[in-house]
Amino acid sequence: MTEARLAPPSSAAPSGRVVVIGAGPAGLMAAERLASAGLAVTVHDHMPSVGRKFLMAGRGGLNLTHSEELELFLTRFRPAAPPLLAAIRAFPPSALIAWCEGLGIGTFRGSSGRIFPESHKASPLLRAWLARLAGLGAGLKLRSRWLGWTETGAPHFSDAAEADRPIATVLAVGGASWPRLGSDGTWPSHLPGVAVAPWAPANMGFATPWSEHFRARHEGTPLKRIAIRFGTVTVRGEALITSTGLEGGALYALSAPLRQAIAEQGSAEITLDLRPDLTAREVTDRLAARPRAESLANGLRKALAMPPAAIGLVQEALRAGDGSPTELVKSLPIRLTGTAALDRAISSAGGLAWSELDARLMLKARPGVFACGEMLDWEAPTGGYLLQGCFSTGVAAANGVLAWLADQERI
Repeated sequence: MTEARLAPPSSAAPSGRVVVIGAGPAGLMAAERLASAGLAVTVHDHMPSVGRKFLMAGRGGLNLTHSEELELFLTRFRPAAPPLLAAIRAFPPSALIAWCEGLGIGTFRGSSGRIFPESHKASPLLRAWLARLAGLGAGLKLRSRWLGWTETGAPHFSDAAEADRPIATVLAVGGASWPRLGSDGTWPSHLPGVAVAPWAPANMGFATPWSEHFRARHEGTPLKRIAIRFGTVTVRGEALITSTGLEGGALYALSAPLRQAIAEQGSAEITLDLRPDLTAREVTDRLAARPRAESLANGLRKALAMPPAAIGLVQEALRAGDGSPTELVKSLPIRLTGTAALDRAISSAGGLAWSELDARLMLKARPGVFACGEMLDWEAPTGGYLLQGCFSTGVAAANGVLAWLADQERI
């Protein structure tokens, strides 16, 4: 057991204590809000250090949130649960940016509208955040795994049972993706009788049956500046050819409907537009203008500036008889037959059912116990939506604690 008292509690703090379980973005945000209100707060986490998944996200630049208009931003979340949307409205991207800047962490808007810290890293932000929590007197217990509840209803931990039931408990125990970083999805066993939607991978790769020739030549190659269409939705972005299929941001934005289609039908067909900046007429004219003796591969490379991997996709589809070169450049079909494993997904779908919570994010079956973060039943694409959802629900759970305690005349 490792116990770190970041700073002694304020002498002005009321008697009683709030326990936060989980030291990721949602849990730390809830702890900050509660400590700022003068409550004594202790954060427990079973890992040897805090924010491991948060730090992993920072390796790709730490996309904190997105600058798009709020009403459009809210459409990215599934399901559109009223408490989730209310949480984001109450603590929107603008508030998250201001919070970062209050920590001394400047942000900037990328060309795609995504918001990043100026350092592109998570570690400076996390250090500044922990320093603020220290100044607020929050306690931190690491290698302290939540094991359920004592007979009195207090949370029980691997290092020691809580001597007294806290005045409130905030659960921020995460989803089920990347379990080695801490969120292993085992917590439902500690909430018997509470509805939990089954875990499923989100923002993950998909399987497709590449030929051995294509796989050997193009595995690990990115497909840049493409568009992917599924049903009536088209997403521009990038994808990566893997040994088993495709992954990448453009696919992540479609992961929920694709996962559902595969579960219901056994497969799903997407179409790739390999030159979304050109019309079908422009593609036809450019290919028709190439010299007769020139091979199709050279024509695609010279006339359309297509990279080898994109050309390989067209050639594969031509051999399968899927259409003409022009049709395939603009609408190349790919059949997806499965999803990547949950433990390799960026995030997870499923979790604590919204029907189990009231508007304050308190469990109806356990008064005084609140929940936030990825453990709740919601999903969103990459691009800043995931972290925003965690930060916002962390704030909402803390506000819910404060409102409930005020109703109980505990503060």
